[in-house]
Amino acid sequence: MLEIVVKTETGERHVCVSVEDLAELVRRIGGGGDRFLVVQRVPDLPDVFAQIWHESGGDYTLEHRDGAADRHFQAMVDDVEAVIAAMTGWASRKSGWDAGLDWSLVDMGPAGEVPPLDLAESEREELEQRIREVLVGGYASRAELAELAEEYLVTEDRRPVSREQATALADRMWLERVAEQTEWQGETDPERLARAFTALQGAGITARENFTCCRSCGQSEIGGEGGPDTRGFVYFHTQCTDSAVAGHGLMLLYGGFDGSSVTTAAIGHEVVAALEAVGFPVEWDRDPDRAITITSLDWRRRLVG
Repeated sequence: MLEIVVKTETGERHVCVSVEDLAELVRRIGGGGDRFLVVQRVPDLPDVFAQIWHESGGDYTLEHRDGAADRHFQAMVDDVEAVIAAMTGWASRKSGWDAGLDWSLVDMGPAGEVPPLDLAESEREELEQRIREVLVGGYASRAELAELAEEYLVTEDRRPVSREQATALADRMWLERVAEQTEWQGETDPERLARAFTALQGAGITARENFTCCRSCGQSEIGGEGGPDTRGFVYFHTQCTDSAVAGHGLMLLYGGFDGSSVTTAAIGHEVVAALEAVGFPVEWDRDPDRAITITSLDWRRRLVG
């Protein structure tokens, strides 16, 4: 699998696709409303991406940015197989992937200077602490982190962080976390949790990570996530994620879609079995009205973006 995320004009988001799937996505574009792909690495890196634009009957416009706006290149290509070869080479970081194409530098204009943040030390610490919490949670994209940085300190009469300052701050902290995760070895606890959730999903239980902002929203929205053959659900919301990041364990909410306590208890037993199968210590008194808690885990979720 290629360690990339592919985003389409139709709003699709494909994570860690195969070479064959990437090729199919490239071949597909060209029709109305489905004319481009943007491809980022996993984890996402600021000012590093590739993209394709194509309208049926015309050439492919292939672009890539190599770390800064003044390293943004473009090539016009008339052969889809050549485009696929280039995109696959870029995605797999193959040496010389860009050879054989006529690249030109795209003038993106002068890069504006971002002024330093004008914040009291206490405000800066509060802002960076919240960004760090969400960053360590591991579910936010760089764009979502930047939005958080811009909006977090806003009051009725004050917007102390500009969009450019927010982006610079979020990107700096993102790259610090990317550097940290290069030292991680083997499967992490969030990856084990994802394995358990995948098994539950395959067994007919809707399983969602970091789903909605709170229990109230989760309970009202989880029903819309289930398919015709799903018997029940399990999820944790963003406040649960924050608790796991802080080292307080992870609370899981579950239930049956028929609303009965018997089904809910049965779903609870299946959830506990799936968690224990991947090695998690679990606390649950078998009461269908009580949440299931993973009592100890090391929350190191690798960034995607």
